[in-house]
Amino acid sequence: MEKPLSGFDFWVMSLGFRLRDIVRPRGNILKEVGIQPGFRVLDFGCGPGGYILPLEKLVGPSGKIFALDMNPTALRAVQPLAAKHKITNIETIRSDMSTGLPEASVDVVLLYDVLHYLKNLDAVLAELHRVLKPEGNLSVSDHHMKEADITAGISAGGLFRLSRKGRVYHFSRA
Repeated sequence: MEKPLSGFDFWVMSLGFRLRDIVRPRGNILKEVGIQPGFRVLDFGCGPGGYILPLEKLVGPSGKIFALDMNPTALRAVQPLAAKHKITNIETIRSDMSTGLPEASVDVVLLYDVLHYLKNLDAVLAELHRVLKPEGNLSVSDHHMKEADITAGISAGGLFRLSRKGRVYHFSRA
């Protein structure tokens, strides 16, 4: 990934996301992903945590949310959000690639609005493939990219194949 955004740039981005979330609530997008109570979900490139609250409702107290971002400002935004809403089943991870999670331990990976930032896509996809359960779902969306570029980029290495398309693209392990 590129270097982390400055504090001001991150604040501007966060404001844009808040406006986006009013128009297109994140919970509506997550409904199509098929997240169930007890699922373990990795939000790769979590930013200011726009998916955290709807994720917590879906995974419930028996599930787990992993919020990963390379930007410490992002994680500093997620932690008070989780504390304010008493979300205890969340773990923040500061990284641009390595999750530190066990192999085949995640049911769903969210890769939303970060694909265009990734400089070493093959290595990131290898890590996501490693942590995703065999029946897991890699859910991808990036409004900065065209459909053909998204699907080709994710499936080119042979680790994932497009399984369905809705508001977001769903990939399963190949």
